[in-house]
Amino acid sequence: MQKRIITIQDISCVGRCSLTVALPIISAAGIETSILPTAILSTHTGGFEGYTFRDLTEDIEPIVAHWQSLDLQAAAVYTGYLGSMKQQKLITDIFDQYRQKGALIYVDPAMADNGVLYPAFDMDFALGMRDLCAGADLIVPNLTEATLILGREYPGEDYDQPLIEELLRELAELGPGQVVLTGVSFAFDRIGAAAYTRETDSIDYYFTERIEGYYHGTGDIYASALLAAIVNERTLAESIKIACDFTLESIRRTYAAADDPKYGVDFENGLGEFAGLFV
Repeated sequence: MQKRIITIQDISCVGRCSLTVALPIISAAGIETSILPTAILSTHTGGFEGYTFRDLTEDIEPIVAHWQSLDLQAAAVYTGYLGSMKQQKLITDIFDQYRQKGALIYVDPAMADNGVLYPAFDMDFALGMRDLCAGADLIVPNLTEATLILGREYPGEDYDQPLIEELLRELAELGPGQVVLTGVSFAFDRIGAAAYTRETDSIDYYFTERIEGYYHGTGDIYASALLAAIVNERTLAESIKIACDFTLESIRRTYAAADDPKYGVDFENGLGEFAGLFV
């Protein structure tokens, strides 16, 4: 039977992020992708001004109630960008429902980068995200999100391997059995991810070339590719490599074309090769 992932995040109509990358990436990996939109935006919130925002909170409970009437099953439930603390509370209930059905609970705490929260979020939201992460099986924060969740000071680029491993273990102590920390770098020309498994107290690293610039939506691309690999029964170490390589190639195409990075990166032209990994 074909596997299904339910992904809960916003639709940004322009700017490749959230559902507009999760849906095609997970689908390309041969997994049925069911969506629960949290909001519709004219563009994403990074690099654009004057964007529209329509909150879909009131639609979440009726949609999920209908799914329950269908006894809808899922291999994983995946959350990304959420619009409010009320949505966080609703999603906690969804986690409880699908955990009982054996689904992997996967949280990308998409709320901050480069030491600052995204627009419209505050520390109360960050604390709510901490609670959501505590109920997950696997979380995939960047360094900013990790420190916000833990109530620690953001170190910028002033960190070492012992600090990264301390953060990984502290995050796992909140509840998730596995943690992937993205945007990790110990050398100016390399960047990648660190993955921790609590059961074995093991840590894996994978690094790729760092390409200059800031590229919107790459965290969503990474998170989606990572989950697609895991649901396709790759190990965590294999999955962080697959996700890093796919994200790097997407950035590389965008950089070579000199495209405006606020519109996201060219992941589309890598989907064929990505799909071939799971045949």
